[in-house]
Amino acid sequence: MIPIRDANPAARRPYVTWLFIALNIALFLLWQPRGACDDVSGSISQACAEEIAFTYCHGAIPEELTSFRPMSDLPVDSPQERDARILQELRCPEKGVLGSLFTSMFLHGGLVHLGGNMLYLWIFGNNVEDRMGRLVYPLFYLLGGVTAAYAHVATDPSSATPLIGASGAISAVLGAYLVIWPHARVTTLVIFVFITAIELPAAIVLGLWFILQTLQGVGSLGVDVSGGVAWWAHIGGFAFGAIVAWLFFRRPTEPEVVRPTFKY
Repeated sequence: MIPIRDANPAARRPYVTWLFIALNIALFLLWQPRGACDDVSGSISQACAEEIAFTYCHGAIPEELTSFRPMSDLPVDSPQERDARILQELRCPEKGVLGSLFTSMFLHGGLVHLGGNMLYLWIFGNNVEDRMGRLVYPLFYLLGGVTAAYAHVATDPSSATPLIGASGAISAVLGAYLVIWPHARVTTLVIFVFITAIELPAAIVLGLWFILQTLQGVGSLGVDVSGGVAWWAHIGGFAFGAIVAWLFFRRPTEPEVVRPTFKY
């Protein structure tokens, strides 16, 4: 199922959500190296090495987030001496480990990764921003991303694989949306033999999404997921968003209407 829009208009324009979307797209297009490592048939090129080093320098690495210090050397997958030399020349010993928690939220592994994340943020972020306000919402978003990163770290604290993507922070937005607007109608593409668009409650769309993440996350425990999906970042971010929304932003239950009675 792929959500494409919701029937839940916000009272004001979501400038912060638009800013987050713009930053993600701009940094992907203008700052983040990409495409140089598409051909891995032979020895890595200088451009590919720079792309790898960029990811290690700006991604959130569990081993670093556990020890609070940058790795002294980049992991070297290739046994070739030239490849090892290029990578080590590009290492980043001055890396700010805590800063990487935030830079990692604005990096993506490709256009599909970026597009999927921005679609979810576009559909669900405006209402959460509207409910929380423009001062609290960005703090909530960033804290959701930090919580998601450490949820991922908890499953493999010694991993040297960089974590990148806005998925964790956006998962927090999804968790909050589910708690605040479980009955909001979400137009969703359902792909099964044929493609059709149907309206479903947010509780079904986001609830099924979370169940899928949880099943995948449990299945990934104890398995090398290098280069794969950080399922536990999604789970941790979603749980954070749901808890925060439940404690501070949940809409009160509609009061029961007491109808007057008359005596004749």
